Amino acid sequence: MNKVTIGLDIAKSVFHLVVMNQSGRVLKKKKLKRYQVLSYFSQLEPSIVVMEACGSCHYWCRELTKAGHEVKAIAPQYVVAYRKGNKHDYNDAEAIAEASQREGMRFVPFKSQEQQDIQLMHRIRERMIAQQTALSNQIRGSLAEYGIVYARGVATVVKELPFTLEEADNGLSMLARQLFQGLFNDLLVLRERIKEMDKELKAFAQNHPVCERLMSMTGIGPLIATALYAGIGQGQAFNSGRHLAAWLGIVPKQHTTGDNPRLLGISKRGNTYLRTQMINGARAALRHIGDKTDKVSQWCRACLARMSFNKACVALANKMARMAWAMLHHQQDYLPGQINKAAV
Repeated sequence: MNKVTIGLDIAKSVFHLVVMNQSGRVLKKKKLKRYQVLSYFSQLEPSIVVMEACGSCHYWCRELTKAGHEVKAIAPQYVVAYRKGNKHDYNDAEAIAEASQREGMRFVPFKSQEQQDIQLMHRIRERMIAQQTALSNQIRGSLAEYGIVYARGVATVVKELPFTLEEADNGLSMLARQLFQGLFNDLLVLRERIKEMDKELKAFAQNHPVCERLMSMTGIGPLIATALYAGIGQGQAFNSGRHLAAWLGIVPKQHTTGDNPRLLGISKRGNTYLRTQMINGARAALRHIGDKTDKVSQWCRACLARMSFNKACVALANKMARMAWAMLHHQQDYLPGQINKAAV
């Protein structure tokens, strides 16, 4: 029996679905409240359920899979071209179903609850780091109004501000000292919370087999290993390491017309946070090459000899992504002596 395709337009409260057969004919349309969704799908025959990869889609993918359906998530930009007429919920659901039936369509792998937990930790950490930077800049900018200038960096503020507050002849009033002390206390609390989050991520990475395997590679520590696991799981959604590198946006952007190929800067597609962490890890690895003689270090030195440091960082990040996929796909630890085989 052929499965029908159900395009599901998810929302916070009201859901719309369109049932479509394999020839693209719409068989049914229905509107559901949130509390009705799971009970409705649990009574249906196993079907192909497709939704846009947007807020809460990972939750619904997991729940509908438990109900026996084949669930897929599709990127919203791939749906727009198949929407007919004005934008409304039924048209969106129909476009989702129609787009999913096109040969060669790309789908988004949904995350497990564990992956979502780790992703949440990274997002909270990223937000706290942004707050820490903003608070440090506020302290430095406000002190400059009183003629006290610090060098850039959170560490400088943490080191110098206590001495500034204790200095009696720098022109700060008692009220200003109290206010700066309050800002300094807020900064210390943020730094402690970030350190606690780093400890939690490190503990998770040391006790998870996927993260342990990733950390065996040069340039990947607990932070990048957990971010990779949260983003790609075990890499089952990618056909090759090159596919993963392209998804991360660390490959050249291509612009070809009239059979004249032209390569530009990196495409910067995909997960911005993960791409940033991979490049940071590559930068740290390049700075600690020293006199290492393994093939990866030799390859890095060859890159540095013919290109700038920043370009070499991106090149190494690309190589790291491809090797990380190979390690996960073949379930083996880092083998620096087999770089060419691992980076396919």
